[in-house]
Amino acid sequence: MSRKVMMSCALTGAGDTTGKNPDVPVTPKEIADSAIKAAKAGATIAHIHVRDPKTGALSHDVELFRETVERIRESETDIIINLTSGGGGDWVPSDADPTRGGEGTDMQTPEERHEPIGKLLPEMCTLDCGSTNFGNMLYVGPTDWLRRQAKLVQESGVKPELECFDTGHVRFANQLIKEGLIDGDPLFQFCLGIPWGAEADAETLAYMKSRVPENSRWASFGIGRMQMPMVAESVLQGGHIRVGLEDNLYLKKGQLATNEQLVDKAAGIVETLGADLMTPAEARKELNLLDPYAKRG
Repeated sequence: MSRKVMMSCALTGAGDTTGKNPDVPVTPKEIADSAIKAAKAGATIAHIHVRDPKTGALSHDVELFRETVERIRESETDIIINLTSGGGGDWVPSDADPTRGGEGTDMQTPEERHEPIGKLLPEMCTLDCGSTNFGNMLYVGPTDWLRRQAKLVQESGVKPELECFDTGHVRFANQLIKEGLIDGDPLFQFCLGIPWGAEADAETLAYMKSRVPENSRWASFGIGRMQMPMVAESVLQGGHIRVGLEDNLYLKKGQLATNEQLVDKAAGIVETLGADLMTPAEARKELNLLDPYAKRG
């Protein structure tokens, strides 16, 4: 039997990308519709941020998350819902006073970052595992904050996806596991190629996967032009995959993509390499996820 691969589709992200590709979904309806199309193309998991419907900018509004989740759950298309819990972590020091955040700073407490997870109880959520230089800003995730957030996720029963943007994040994720803050078999996501985190290449991926516990599942993704090469590399090294407009706007050079086109292209790579895509039902069993309907109401 061939190996089964989980494919996440990161639908919209938080970046300033809506003006660069008109198919980046913005409203809850657009995000939900994109998740449904991605599922029909073969995606196992939908990774969801939300945006302000008027401006297209990142939003933390729980009601926007709620509408998006409800639209997906009420459709007849099955896909696992994975909400971001990254929330507000962007820090840009003010030139006038570097002890304060300047323009572009967007900070939330661990409790605020967790609010959509605790209220909506998705099957999965991300859990960033450290601070990192992110382009010209800093994503802030102090370790004690992350311990508080991990505890909140644990108490909710939602499965955390341990997002690691650099090798030190893997170390801290392992520490969370040792401290009993991660239940069951851990799931890692190696986020590669983001300036200035871990490189998107075979050697970095091989190192990071070598540092996780034996009972772990792991996936990886590359951004921009490295998205599809890292799909292939992840499958070859025994992991799972992620694609989507959060990470890459193009199907090929000069041709803008939709989420479902990226999923379809990645599905072809998986098949060519002799693996099959895992269904949402198979992944729920594999990851021991919450029943998406059992705890509602």
